[in-house]
Amino acid sequence: MSKIQFSVQVLLVSNLEVSKAYYEDVLGCEVTDWWAVRDDFRLGFKLIEANDPSDISPNKPGKGQDKSWDSYAYVETHNDLDEIYRQLKERGATIEQEPETYNFDWGTWKEFSIKDPDQYVIAFGSGKKLE
Repeated sequence: MSKIQFSVQVLLVSNLEVSKAYYEDVLGCEVTDWWAVRDDFRLGFKLIEANDPSDISPNKPGKGQDKSWDSYAYVETHNDLDEIYRQLKERGATIEQEPETYNFDWGTWKEFSIKDPDQYVIAFGSGKKLE
C-alpha cells in the first residue's frame, strides 16, 4: 500500500512576506516562494496570500472547547515538547497557551500553543503513559 510521505497545512495569510519571515525566523522553517517546512519537526505549511485580509479565518473553539487550534503537532516526549517550547519562546513566538499538563487514567498530556501574525494557532502536544 502506498504511504503519504508528508503533509502540510494550507494557510491563507494577509501578507505573504510577513508570514514567510515569521515562519522562518520564529518557527525555524526553510521558506521558499510559499512553502514553509521544518523537516526536523516534520512540520510544513503552504502559505497563500489572501485576496483580502477579511478572508483570513482562523478556527474558533469547537463545542465544549475553550481553546482553538488551526494546526496541531504531536511530539514524542514531554522533554522534547519542553525543548521546542524553549526554542520557540527564545525566537520570539507569541505564546497563546503556556505549557499545561493534564492527568488522565492512561497517563499525562502536555501541550502549549503559539499564534502567527494572522492569529492562526499552532499547538504542540505530547503524551506520557503511566508505567
